[in-house]
Amino acid sequence: MIWADLYREFITLFVVIDPIGSIPVFLYAAKSVKPELRVKFALRAVLIAGGVLFGFLVVGQLLLEALGLRLGSFQVAGGIILFLFALDMIFGQSKPASEIEMAKHDDLSGAVFPLAMPSIASPGAILAIVILTDNHRNSIAEQAVTGGILLSILALTFVLLLAATRIQRIIGDTGASVISRIMGLVLATVAIDAIINGLISLDLSALFGA
Repeated sequence: MIWADLYREFITLFVVIDPIGSIPVFLYAAKSVKPELRVKFALRAVLIAGGVLFGFLVVGQLLLEALGLRLGSFQVAGGIILFLFALDMIFGQSKPASEIEMAKHDDLSGAVFPLAMPSIASPGAILAIVILTDNHRNSIAEQAVTGGILLSILALTFVLLLAATRIQRIIGDTGASVISRIMGLVLATVAIDAIINGLISLDLSALFGA
């Protein structure tokens, strides 16, 4: 795996997981949690999200193949969904605003919903991790590298959540919204690339006799 691929995968996973966009969600979900329990709150959210994402990394494609579905078809469908997700990030309600509405918990259950899911382990992140770990194109070692990148972003997410109050004071809700929209633009580009790669892997020209 070359450096360009590593950089692309890091950017893709960073955008879809969106650690910065999860900061306002964390602050709202944890506002009724005692200060001494906030580290446990953040750790629980990251561990649960990590378990979900690593689960899809390991068995996501196997599940698709068990259902008789081709990864190329999933790449096209996933790319379309990621593109719609990106459009919502750019033009719609910002990620924190929509997910803050879900955070009505007064205990540690808020670490599961909406912080772990769907804020950190979002549908976009699940789609991306399956697309990036194609068993037919990537060796076990390359998939392990993708897993390492995912782990590093989850660790970064945990650190950012611990520093959430300080970061929120610096960038504010407006700053988080602006960053989320910029990431949406990057994600739109990634989505189009996934659609093109999916169409290439499906070899549609054979279907039309070209």
